[in-house]
Amino acid sequence: MEHPRRALAFSGPAPGFSLLLKRNCSISPESLARVFALLAAAALVIGIGFALAGAWLVLPFAGAEALALVVAFFAYARHAADYERIELAGGRLTVEVADAERTARYVLDPHAARVRLESEQGSARVLLRSPGRELEIGRHLDAEARAELAAELDRRLRV
Repeated sequence: MEHPRRALAFSGPAPGFSLLLKRNCSISPESLARVFALLAAAALVIGIGFALAGAWLVLPFAGAEALALVVAFFAYARHAADYERIELAGGRLTVEVADAERTARYVLDPHAARVRLESEQGSARVLLRSPGRELEIGRHLDAEARAELAAELDRRLRV
């Protein structure tokens, strides 16, 4: 999982805000598919070359390697578009979480919501609590940016 290493940018002193948190993908899914296809083809060509030279037992392992690359690509592609959208406007706090094919939307009362930062040995979790509900947010951020998110969201909720 890739995480952005830059600080969050919040706009203006107004109590409302909107924030979109996404993975920092350094390569597009199409480009990654090409790279994985080239790696799989290279493994199969090498396996076929060894099989033609009499070392036929290399070919099943080359096939297994190509299959592992296909599985890895689909695991990556499934979560490449994951995001979290946090909006505070109109007297309500809305959190939308997209994880693989599932998208969930939570509407919370900003006056009852509380932000909690749990830190352990270099990692951090941001929990957003509301009566009867607890959400983890900031999953696509590093520990420093999560702490910044928690502080800013807590400040905005108290306004």
